[in-house]
Amino acid sequence: MVDHLLAAGAQDVRALSNHPERTNFPAGVEVVKGYLKRVSSLPAAFEGVDRMYLAPVLETIDEVVAAAKAAGVRHIVDLSGNEYTDWQPIARAVENSGLDWTHLYAGEFTENATIWADQIRAGDVLPDAYPEAANAPLVMDDIARVAAAVLLSDGHAGKAYELTGPETLTRAEKIKQLGAALGRPLRMVKVSREEAIQQLTPAMGEYAEWYVDGLATMVEHPQQANTIIADLTGAPATTFAQWAAANTALFQ
Repeated sequence: MVDHLLAAGAQDVRALSNHPERTNFPAGVEVVKGYLKRVSSLPAAFEGVDRMYLAPVLETIDEVVAAAKAAGVRHIVDLSGNEYTDWQPIARAVENSGLDWTHLYAGEFTENATIWADQIRAGDVLPDAYPEAANAPLVMDDIARVAAAVLLSDGHAGKAYELTGPETLTRAEKIKQLGAALGRPLRMVKVSREEAIQQLTPAMGEYAEWYVDGLATMVEHPQQANTIIADLTGAPATTFAQWAAANTALFQ
């Protein structure tokens, strides 16, 4: 997001990092040491800030927002989620602060496709309980583009933007597109719910059942793509195929 801010001509950009010595921000960016889970580090970091992007950290959200308000922040752009997600407390805390706010609601990240990396390395056939489950995944860099655009323009206060990728795809279609990028005939085969949970448990533990049952809801209620990313930034959202072509090394 810092890169997008600078590319758009922003000045007086401050970046928060728990380990500034590990960062490589461009010249002209003020880097300050701080961490959202270490609230005592924030008042000095927030001092003099007018508009702030808030990353999704649930544990300290109330204290973080209070520190931002006390430091004089006027507008918070948060990455959170609607009332059907675990991230709604972030949006609620920001609204309750009395500051101007803009919510960025994101669904599944395209980068989550790396969950299939080990299976793809092992073979061309991937078992799945719900190959027909569909959503509109979005690339994280597109969220950063939106956040930068909102921070640098007016008219977004009190708005909640449901961000999606540019197209709704089934899980089987995603695998096919990954195969095209890799030059391999990847495909999905349907297995039972129980078998899918068993296969995912070594990597996901107790969340495997929750994950698989979540996929089931996207069979009858697929997420519909919208154009909000393009509308807000002036450039279309990244397609799954574009992301796959640029990230083949993650699956090889």
